[in-house]
Amino acid sequence: MKKLIWLILFAILFADEPIKPIPKTIPFDAKKALIGKKLFFDTSLSKDGSIACINCHNIFSGGADPRVVSEGVEGKKGNIQAPTVFNAVFNFRQFWNGRAKDLYEQAKGPLLNPVEHGMSIKSIEAVVNGNKEYKKLFKKSYITFYDVIDAIVEFEKTLITPDSKFDKFLRGEAQLSKKEFNGYLLFKHYGCISCHNGINVGGNSFQKIGAFFEYKTKKTYPDRYSLTKDPDDKNVFKVPTLRNVALTAPYFHDGSAKTLKEAIKKMAFYNLGRELEEKETENIEAFLNTLTGTKPKYGLK
Repeated sequence: MKKLIWLILFAILFADEPIKPIPKTIPFDAKKALIGKKLFFDTSLSKDGSIACINCHNIFSGGADPRVVSEGVEGKKGNIQAPTVFNAVFNFRQFWNGRAKDLYEQAKGPLLNPVEHGMSIKSIEAVVNGNKEYKKLFKKSYITFYDVIDAIVEFEKTLITPDSKFDKFLRGEAQLSKKEFNGYLLFKHYGCISCHNGINVGGNSFQKIGAFFEYKTKKTYPDRYSLTKDPDDKNVFKVPTLRNVALTAPYFHDGSAKTLKEAIKKMAFYNLGRELEEKETENIEAFLNTLTGTKPKYGLK
């Protein structure tokens, strides 16, 4: 009876929380997803046979790339830090500058990018149609580029990470430690929550990095300005998800923050105009560690 009363009170107190739990499952086509998994790992979908999606999105770790920038075909370097593919299905736009409206547009980008996979629509179709296993899996006389994209996206839908400690806390199934709970209170009190909210604790708005103090970099990065040419969009990027953030170092679009603690301090300074005390930083880091969810298992060993 006491437990029931506690659960009811908990539900009332945290019903309007700005962060929502990741659903345990979302709909996807299982057969397509398994084909998509094979494509995700297939290096033949690159110009020199060296690159697969997994190279830049390590789904056995945090779904991102531990390098500052990824390396594509012929050793070519990317121009921005690769974001995690985990929970990307919940983002309102894709890529740092939001140039892709959904996963379908996003999946096309790396395959056709001359720096990343270096392929063309025709060359991709030639690879999959020349592969007997793909012909058997797709059960089609001719596999199109869009069939390939559709399958990859279906696999990416399976890459969600539910049941983090914080999700369980929001559902009244677990308690946070004092340090973790204080970190969450600070996260809300100092305004981090204004940009990092919703299911993905981010990924649902564009914001300027350097709202209080100018954020200077040695390079120019593909921000919103690169698309809109509006001067107000300089240094404006899609807010990254904080889901599994403990696993996705280095941080920021330029990979300049090597540790989570460093990233917390930098964001507090540049975007909140605040220098955090060491204890505050540690508490917020403890909270962010509760956002690490269960790694995807569909079709993986």
